[in-house]
Amino acid sequence: MEQPARRFTSQALLEKIAEWRVFAASGPGGQHVNKTASAVQLRLAVERLGLLPLVMARLQVLAGSRLTEDGLLCITAQAYRSQERNKADALQRAIKLLEQAHKIPKKRRATRPTKASRERRLGGKKIRSGIKAARGRVRE
Repeated sequence: MEQPARRFTSQALLEKIAEWRVFAASGPGGQHVNKTASAVQLRLAVERLGLLPLVMARLQVLAGSRLTEDGLLCITAQAYRSQERNKADALQRAIKLLEQAHKIPKKRRATRPTKASRERRLGGKKIRSGIKAARGRVRE
């Protein structure tokens, strides 16, 4: 039975242990984007969260290159014009990622192909073999 999706942790706790870096965003925006440091990078020391080993393993798979060798989860946000909205976006993305890591994936139940799907597959193979057979030399 699948575990219900539970809220990972409070936003306040993540904000407390998070380290923020701000920098100028890339992309369109003209003078505004050149003058303001609206892009943010959330750097979160994952070992300080006290995750279970199984959850940590799932987080490593889900985070991919966003999780450094030092155990820092780095999430960059620069979609919005304001630094505050980018901070909120990065925080929400971190929470969503941590909640996904806490979810236990469902086990797949093995099923057999239906009779109709087997017939469709064999019909397609028969048509394809006919096309390939027609490519040969024509005998008189």
